[in-house]
Amino acid sequence: MTWRPQYHSSKYRHVFGKPASKENCYDGVPITQSVHDNHLCAVNPRFIAVITECAGGGDFLVLSINHTGKVNPHHPKVSGHRGNVLDIKWNPFNDFRIASCSEDATVKVWDIPEHGALRKITVPWKELQGHSRRVSLIEWHPTANNIIFSAGYDYQVLVWKLDVPEQVIKNPVRCIGVHSDVVLSMSFNTDGSRLATSCKDKKIRVIDPRSGVLLQETDSKTHKASKVLFLGNLHMLLSTGNSLYNHRQIALWDLEDLSQSSYSEDLDGSSGVLFPFYDPDTHMLYIAGKGDGNIRYYEISSEKPYVHYLTEYRSPLPQKGIGVMPKRGLDVCSCEIFRFYKLVTAKSLIEPVSMIVPRRSDSYQEDIYPLTAANRAAVTADEWISGRDKDPVMMSLRPGSELDSSAEHSHDPDRLDGPRASPDEDRSSTSHISNGELDSAPETEQEIPQLFYKQQEEIRRLKEQLLQKDTRIKQLELEIRNQRNSRDSL
Repeated sequence: MTWRPQYHSSKYRHVFGKPASKENCYDGVPITQSVHDNHLCAVNPRFIAVITECAGGGDFLVLSINHTGKVNPHHPKVSGHRGNVLDIKWNPFNDFRIASCSEDATVKVWDIPEHGALRKITVPWKELQGHSRRVSLIEWHPTANNIIFSAGYDYQVLVWKLDVPEQVIKNPVRCIGVHSDVVLSMSFNTDGSRLATSCKDKKIRVIDPRSGVLLQETDSKTHKASKVLFLGNLHMLLSTGNSLYNHRQIALWDLEDLSQSSYSEDLDGSSGVLFPFYDPDTHMLYIAGKGDGNIRYYEISSEKPYVHYLTEYRSPLPQKGIGVMPKRGLDVCSCEIFRFYKLVTAKSLIEPVSMIVPRRSDSYQEDIYPLTAANRAAVTADEWISGRDKDPVMMSLRPGSELDSSAEHSHDPDRLDGPRASPDEDRSSTSHISNGELDSAPETEQEIPQLFYKQQEEIRRLKEQLLQKDTRIKQLELEIRNQRNSRDSL
């Protein structure tokens, strides 16, 4: 095993994992028994989707993110595949659109109603037919709208454009045929101009996703890769897999030279697949093993030794799969920087685990919440196909800041981007609150929308303060209870 220095100076040194209470978990979920090495779960700020066990065909369950507690066993599902569902992914620019792939050799894209699946959904928005064998992986492009990639057991990676009039699409934009075996994982760099894949032949490949040209590939004898991940703008790849002696291993690769790894570390001798997750905002790497109860986390730097071990979250509940909440869905008031959703098959349970930076201040922590990727596409599908690459649109997580709502309402063409005031709100916006006092009415009609949004921001700020005070009250009550218990024990 690799020797680790005892200390590393970092603001994330004391990050800890906080599991949700029983009432804030999702209980009674019939999680799939599939042995496929995917996450089996997808999360966004509105919904959580999980692949479920079913007698025939392929189903997955979509729940409102606030629908915690006991799940109705007869809750409506999304059921349209003729074979088992193998992977699901939410559209990063539309919280109401999800893609699924299946053993029936198709990819289907679904529109979820605003209030969730109130009845069984069987008709997809789009159906993609192009693979000759089962489809095992799907991945949305990180910056281009309506571009999705699929990988199947026919060793092909297909590129699809969705903004076409046909409901059934049979002709992909590009067919990438550079693999000699089944593709195990796919990952894009920040602007989506490069695609990294890991394959069952244990090689890592870097591909131009637009042209399908193979740019680089590894040929390591000491590392057998199973999952690969781009590390943001660090010009490095991270892979998880096995060493020559079958120990689970992580490895770093310099994009300029994939002939040998820049860093490698053996973790343990377990057999479960390691799922890597990277947060480019904090430069933190999380490693969760299939069948493990723990989640290790590290800090990545651009200089040697590159990987700095921080600590790990331990739990007796092993995870079969795991989902991750996008950064825009985190609770910044409690200094939450990452959130996992563990699938515990033995208990039919989905357990949220929040990674929290302990801070004493109740104010917004600017240093741990830099600008992050927003839910708005940087380029259209046609622009990307024509050769344009662009970095993601960024947003602030500060409460009260202008957040993009285009993805929330893009499924409804009659709704405008952003909130629309009701007639009562329009009338009430002629006077507005500032610093707790009532100001005079606006002088011009153009000032009304500005004052309305200002009022909404003030309401959000007051709600944030109320939540912070409530959290502080609970902390003080816990301290008082602990002091009383310690006094009684004496």
